[in-house]
Amino acid sequence: MTPAGRAQAAIDLLDEIIAAARAGGAAADTLIARYFKARRYAGSKDRRAVRDLVYRAIRRAGEPPVTGRAALLGLAREDAELAAAFDGSPRGPARIEPDEAVAPAGVVPDWLATRLAGTLDPAEQATLLDRAPLDIRVNGLKATRDQVLPMIADAVPTPHAPMGLRLPEGTNVEALPLFADGLIEIQDEGSQIVTEVAGARPGMTVVDLCAGAGGKTLALAAAMRGEGRLIACDADRARLSRLGPRAERAGIGAVETRLLDGGREGEALVDINGMADVVLVDAPCSGTGTWRRNPEARWRLTPARLDRLVALQARLIRVAAALVRPGGSLTYIVCSLLNDEGADQVAAFLKDYPEWVAATEAPMAGRQHGAGFRLTPAADGTDGFFVARLQRPC
Repeated sequence: MTPAGRAQAAIDLLDEIIAAARAGGAAADTLIARYFKARRYAGSKDRRAVRDLVYRAIRRAGEPPVTGRAALLGLAREDAELAAAFDGSPRGPARIEPDEAVAPAGVVPDWLATRLAGTLDPAEQATLLDRAPLDIRVNGLKATRDQVLPMIADAVPTPHAPMGLRLPEGTNVEALPLFADGLIEIQDEGSQIVTEVAGARPGMTVVDLCAGAGGKTLALAAAMRGEGRLIACDADRARLSRLGPRAERAGIGAVETRLLDGGREGEALVDINGMADVVLVDAPCSGTGTWRRNPEARWRLTPARLDRLVALQARLIRVAAALVRPGGSLTYIVCSLLNDEGADQVAAFLKDYPEWVAATEAPMAGRQHGAGFRLTPAADGTDGFFVARLQRPC
């Protein structure tokens, strides 16, 4: 592909990504993969170059651009070599007109700026769009970190998580024999840290209320060393169905799964009310802490969607509370840096449940934030998380 051809491919992809963000369609990574699957003539260098253009344009535009061309023109204003690719050639973009719409630069949509400004300064906000590292978790049921470390070229221990390793960008983890054998799982260091806050141990009854495909469930199982009762729940049948094969590969014993009915989650859990030692609520959220991996997620979030998520979180944390035995604990997690979804949710819960107490023991990274703790890309080098462990009295 010529430079002009790469620029036009980036514009075409950006148009698809912008439309998908508006309609709640597929993620950027999925759309890029589909695009090149249908264009096998594009070589690896072309694919990397186009992908880089697309993500540079996404990261630059806080507001959803009007078109893919406007998004790429924003980059072209700052990159003379890219501007030259707008040459009007048959497979390239039309020449740049003086009065064309250009996507403005920004970190977040305007409506979110005020909410984030109250909790992150501008420099911290900018790091939300840095490239994220590639972290894995060593499965303690099958190996130690020291055993795995020399088996992966250029791997280094993560700064905080005891079972974490950081790999070179671009490592195809799923192609490694270690992955096929269940010795490792892809998991950001921050996710490992907040899961550890739950304090799951052998012999406990543990409920993962929003298990999804089971990333945190697997970490809980490793902490339990195969002893106890682990129940993974979710309202998404397709996601929950992925847990079984993952658990088998990881060498985990029986994990109970329960498909929940959205809005009536408690009905499927009545038999374990007041029985759980640990309940983990990795609640659906805006994902503001994961923008490094999914920067177009900023374009998907709207005030109405945030309001729906906040209402869902408030309901789920109270569903979880009913499951906790006297003396047990509830760990609430969101990969969000908005107070609406983190500190404010926990404050509202503690107001309604004044007998419950927030744990003050600090995790291995992060800083006190409200009644919980927060990890950020700027301070901790992890995805952004809020976590609080809430103790029910005996």
